Amino acid sequence: MTGPRDARFAEGAEQPLHLLAVAPDDLGVISALVQDAVLPATEMRWDRRGRRLALLLNRFRWEIRDAAERHHRSYERVQSVLTVEDVRLVASQGFDRRDPELVLSVLSIAFEPGEDGAGRVILTLAGDGAIAIDVECLEVTLHDVTRPYEAPSGKAPHHPED
Repeated sequence: MTGPRDARFAEGAEQPLHLLAVAPDDLGVISALVQDAVLPATEMRWDRRGRRLALLLNRFRWEIRDAAERHHRSYERVQSVLTVEDVRLVASQGFDRRDPELVLSVLSIAFEPGEDGAGRVILTLAGDGAIAIDVECLEVTLHDVTRPYEAPSGKAPHHPED
């Protein structure tokens, strides 16, 4: 009889993600998983009364990329909801949020700490765009909400080295 063991990353690769970030290191994990996610500019909702910002992303499934390459399977995307809680203010630059044709691409998410646990969550977007979210405390969740689907481009995103 064997004792308990830690789960391996690969064991969770086929499951939907449900992640919570309450520390900057946690947010780094979510940032890596949403890199190259795309969303129409119209798929952002700020509930001022509920103090919540939600974005519906079409996320590249980085967690299965190596397995897809090894087994000659298609790359996948999945729709995910990225939620930021305890939001005090949302500001954007470099794009028109009202443009119904505009599709944004996420490059990274970072946290700039302020006083007493408050701070700013920064979503950096391709093309010099950004979303700044002032928060009372860091609480960001990422939930996959659909079944994965074949990446329309058939390719993994690629960032050339500078």
